[in-house]
Amino acid sequence: MSNPKKQTQKQPWLKQYLPKSLFGRALLIIMLPIAMMQIIVAYFFFDAHWQTVTASLSDSVAADVAVVVELYKQAPDAERLERLDQMIRPNMKLSVVYDAKDTLETATRRAFFSSLDKTLRQALSANLNDKFWFDTTRYPHYIDIRVQVDEKVLKFIVPRDRVFAPTGFIFLFWLVMATVLLSLVSILFILNQARPIVKLAKAAEAFGKGRSIGKFKPSGATEVRQAGHAFLEMRGRIGRHIDQRTTLLAGVSHDLRTPLTRLKLHLALESDSAETQAARRDITDMENMLDGYLDFARDMSEEDMQMTNLDELLKDIIGKDSENITVSTTGNLSINVRKTAIKRAFSNLIGNAVTYGTKVKIHVRRGIEHIHLTIDDNGHGIPAAQRLDALKPFIRLDPARNQNTNGVGHSGVGLGLSIANDIIQAHGGTLTLDDSPLGGLRCTVTIPL
Repeated sequence: MSNPKKQTQKQPWLKQYLPKSLFGRALLIIMLPIAMMQIIVAYFFFDAHWQTVTASLSDSVAADVAVVVELYKQAPDAERLERLDQMIRPNMKLSVVYDAKDTLETATRRAFFSSLDKTLRQALSANLNDKFWFDTTRYPHYIDIRVQVDEKVLKFIVPRDRVFAPTGFIFLFWLVMATVLLSLVSILFILNQARPIVKLAKAAEAFGKGRSIGKFKPSGATEVRQAGHAFLEMRGRIGRHIDQRTTLLAGVSHDLRTPLTRLKLHLALESDSAETQAARRDITDMENMLDGYLDFARDMSEEDMQMTNLDELLKDIIGKDSENITVSTTGNLSINVRKTAIKRAFSNLIGNAVTYGTKVKIHVRRGIEHIHLTIDDNGHGIPAAQRLDALKPFIRLDPARNQNTNGVGHSGVGLGLSIANDIIQAHGGTLTLDDSPLGGLRCTVTIPL
């Protein structure tokens, strides 16, 4: 039995040579039939018309040359040849003289269109019994024909248009010009049709990265306009959903902060016992949880993009807690981002690394199209099977971690990595988790420039 994988690999061989873009494919769809039609028309024209006309002209010239040769043979002298030349020059558009050599040429020089030589050779062979030689390439507007008559060689100079039909080249010229004109019209038409699709793709990409789509307006063909309106409606629905989620959590936070404030005031008046201190910590944890929920629900798309130096941003995040953190950078780290949002994402990642490890290494480098950031720690890491769940909201992988983990990045409520992942994805980047060379967790952030 044949291997199905090998069959599937052999099937798409044609796709490797086909254009990938919509512009290229549309141009191929239009230009391929035009090119095939032009080739077929040109083939039938040359085969059915041009060859026939050329053969007829060649036969006429060969017959005239044969007549002159026969007349010369009746009295083969210079005077006879001169009178023949004076007679045929005005009427037949031929000229004949003695060749300086008494022997025929042996070298052959083929024309670009070999069928021209073939047609003329057949005509001369059919009309002449003597040896002959001709050259269609030496003169641009004339053809050199030489005939061996006894010990002399007669040299005939014939205008090219008497042997070959010039309409063929004119036809080819206009055929090529028509193809070029149709190609230009097709290119302009396809570009006009593809431009709205490109604008829609750029608007969707900008919206996916949380950026402004500018003054995007659906345009183009009916189907493209329909896709553009559907995109705007989807964008509106997503925006309303985010606003509703933020409003809901903001309302819940506001309603809960009032009783929490009363509880804090009540506990402040109580004695400083162990139970009172535990209750105060619980209230602080509840406030941190509310802040985490609001940070998760907050829409960061309203923040303006600005050029930010990630090196300075990391120094600002680390601050005084740089004893166990090593930072190394490579290249220019200026990038156009939402500074507050990116700072929050990096704070969450670095805070988690500091919380669960005693040694943290951060490296940032600038690539060709992206900026890459890695954060390594020597903690106990996250098992490979649980790394996708770690990026989901409200997931706390370690049950032993209570909600009183000094709160960096809201890790106590399972939102630290989720918030960082959402912010990075909103910038068109990716956050991946892997094993660290230090033995703990490695967080790799990739953000497009």
